[in-house]
Amino acid sequence: MTSPAQQDPPIDDWHETLIRVRYSETDKMGIVYYANYLIWFEIGRTEYCRVRGFSYKDMEANDDAFLVVAESYCRYKAPAYYDDELLIRTHITEMRRRSLRFGYEIVRDADGQIIAEGETGHVVTDGDGRVRSFPEGYSQRLLAPPIVKTTTTSNLVPDGEGPN
Repeated sequence: MTSPAQQDPPIDDWHETLIRVRYSETDKMGIVYYANYLIWFEIGRTEYCRVRGFSYKDMEANDDAFLVVAESYCRYKAPAYYDDELLIRTHITEMRRRSLRFGYEIVRDADGQIIAEGETGHVVTDGDGRVRSFPEGYSQRLLAPPIVKTTTTSNLVPDGEGPN
């Protein structure tokens, strides 16, 4: 990792995304399969960026910058089950010139039980996989308060709509 960003990250600035556990995300015992938590972490960080006015797609297409997952960690604290509504809570825990870390909590909405917590570490690269600095403006946007109003939904795909 490289030198720290100029300002401290908003460690208490959590973004929340509500999802509902789908049947396909569970095992034979009806418990969420462990690998789904990493997918939910990705949903959390994608929405964290989106409410700050940009998407991964923007960074990749317009600025040749990719957030490569260099490490991930997840601690499972309680099981989640089919049809549970879960809050994916996401925040930045560390920001540097060429890297950042996101922290996560997965919380059952009905009772506030923390189901899992974790962290992912990312390195910024170009399209050829060479480490580079964040493009101009992205660090500031990541550390800024949300600018886009969002509503949380219990469906990842609204009723009647399919993939684009």
